Amino acid sequence: MQVSVETTQGLERRLTISVPADAVDSAVKSRLQQLAKTQRINGFRPGKVPVSVIKKRFGQAVRQEVAGDVMQQNFYQAIVQEKIQPAGMPNFELTKDEDGQDLEFVASFEVYPEVEVQGVSDIEIEKPAVEITDEDLDKMMETLQKQHATWKEVKRKAKKDDKVIIDFVGTIDGEEFEGGKAEDFALELGQDRMIPGFEKPLVGAKAGEEVTIEVTFPEDYHAENLKGKDAVFQATVKKVEGQSLPTVDEEFAKLFGVEEGGVDALKTEVRKNMQRELDQTLKAQVKEDVIAKLVEANQFDIPQALIDQEVNALREQAKQRFSQQGGGQNLPDLPAELFTDNAKRRVSIGLILGEVIKQNELKADEAKVNEMIETAASAYEDPQEVVEYYNNNQELMQQMQNVALEEQAIEWVLEQAKVTEVTKAFDEVMNKQA
Repeated sequence: MQVSVETTQGLERRLTISVPADAVDSAVKSRLQQLAKTQRINGFRPGKVPVSVIKKRFGQAVRQEVAGDVMQQNFYQAIVQEKIQPAGMPNFELTKDEDGQDLEFVASFEVYPEVEVQGVSDIEIEKPAVEITDEDLDKMMETLQKQHATWKEVKRKAKKDDKVIIDFVGTIDGEEFEGGKAEDFALELGQDRMIPGFEKPLVGAKAGEEVTIEVTFPEDYHAENLKGKDAVFQATVKKVEGQSLPTVDEEFAKLFGVEEGGVDALKTEVRKNMQRELDQTLKAQVKEDVIAKLVEANQFDIPQALIDQEVNALREQAKQRFSQQGGGQNLPDLPAELFTDNAKRRVSIGLILGEVIKQNELKADEAKVNEMIETAASAYEDPQEVVEYYNNNQELMQQMQNVALEEQAIEWVLEQAKVTEVTKAFDEVMNKQA
């Protein structure tokens, strides 16, 4: 086998491979002989068909089949010999294939980029230091109360946290538009669920009043025909309802599965959950900051083959999400352009972190893996059952080991980077996540 390697452009490589004629011809002859033993042809006894007859009838197809196998086998031998790492499947082009002559073919493909992680010691990272205060806990308890609030009609002006029941009709340039009309629409004031400016005129309104609401649809609004348009809504307030919050007592605690210990036990559990969510959020924010700065400091060509693979994976994930929501059964393939930027970034991150892991010979730390499993399990009613499920599921365990290894790579970067601890409030960190 003779091999020549050519760099066409960027990460693209072109291998021209020549395979000795006798190797190809002997393989063709061997397969024809096998066919002669099994083929039934009129005028010949089974197993007694001359090879010359078989060759005349099947020779071209057999040679094509052999050529395909020869290209596959010799390509893999060639990349091992030349120490090349393809980033995707090759395209084969058969350039010479005749009896008695060397077979020649060309394999075109992309290779992995040479990634040398740089700039790690220059990366500046802010690491938030957050303490959950009694005030934070009180706010969370109030949130839990609101989640179980009941509503009662009130005869007064509407205020923040009230609910108003309204009819409304929206117009643009005096014309009604699709989706701009509703009856008995329940709107909780202060939640900012409507377009900017919609709620404000309703604060201070009473049942029976007509309210004019002037708004401008955001430029990024989901409906193309409404983006950036000025609209006027005429709303009728039919009812104002105020919240009635439940008393925080033993019965309230039981709503959250706390059967013993009452309010104090509930607060202990709530604080524990807040701490777990805070720890996860801080870790995720620092990780995202590290990754963003690693990507910024390390720019390189990315194989299109890897981008295409990631696009397909993201597209499939999106399809599964739609399917779970009841809308993905007949969903056509979404355009690749929707996923390309995200796919490029994900591939880049994977290559960079992979190189960090390789350079530092990192191995998944068993203690870290177990800690991560226990943390995930702590959110369930029976944590030990979840731990055992992980331990008995090799695929899940491998996924957790990969996550642990990635975190170890991030920790290595943090050890080299310039890290500054910054004191922040609980709400500041959690609202950033939201």
